[in-house]
Amino acid sequence: MTDRKFETFEDFWPYYVTEHKEPATRLLHFIGTTAGFACVAGAVVFKKRWLFAVAPVVGYGCSWIGHFFIEKNKPATFKHPLWSFRGDMRMWHLMVRGKMQAEVDRILREEAERAEKERASAEPEASSDGHVVQGAAVN
Repeated sequence: MTDRKFETFEDFWPYYVTEHKEPATRLLHFIGTTAGFACVAGAVVFKKRWLFAVAPVVGYGCSWIGHFFIEKNKPATFKHPLWSFRGDMRMWHLMVRGKMQAEVDRILREEAERAEKERASAEPEASSDGHVVQGAAVN
C-alpha cells in the first residue's frame, strides 16, 4: 500500500493510522512533535536559531524510533513527507483530545471489513447444481 498514489489527504489518513497501531509509537510521536514545537517556540522566544535546526531532529527522531523498533515499518515521511506531517498534526490533536485510540479502532475495523468484503467477493460460490460459479455476487 505504500506505493499507492493517494489523491487526497483523506485517502492517505487510513494508511497513516494503520502505520501507527501501537500506543507506544503514538506516544513517541506525541513526545517528538511536542518537543519539536517547544524547540521552535524556544527559537523564537530566546532568539536561538540553532533550535530551528534541532526541532525536526527531535521530532522525527522520536517518531522514527517508534517505527523502526516498535511498529517495525518505515515512516510514511519517507514517501509522503507533507501528508505525513499533516497526519502527525492530526494525530497530535486527537491525542490531546483523548480520541486517537478510538480513531485507530475505527480505521482498523473499516480496513478489516473492506478486506473481508474483498475476500468474500473473490471466493467462488457453488451454484444450486454443485458447480462452482466464478465472480458470483455476494449479498
